[in-house]
Amino acid sequence: MMKNFSDMMKQAAGLQKKMEEIQTQMAGLEASGSAGAGLVSVTLNGKGYASKVSIDPKLFAEDEKEVLEDLVTAAINDAKAKLEEKSAEQMKSLTEGFPLPPGMKLPF
Repeated sequence: MMKNFSDMMKQAAGLQKKMEEIQTQMAGLEASGSAGAGLVSVTLNGKGYASKVSIDPKLFAEDEKEVLEDLVTAAINDAKAKLEEKSAEQMKSLTEGFPLPPGMKLPF
């Protein structure tokens, strides 16, 4: 009985270390999205925060305000979708071999 508990504690410590590694690697991810054939692009970091926005100067015309707003929104959503895809791929490779319950999403 004590050996099983000891083994469980070792597994828990190993899982905790792996989780810290996963969170560090996930935070380092970046994804860029664009809209309007590249007129607007946005880069998000691994936590989903925008780190860069690029807007073609052609869109600064007063009558293009709504178009610009729509393109920035679309670029952010494109980057977010790409970030989620990268994150899922990274998570799959990092958790390979760990006995996680089906459907469990990491990090918590």
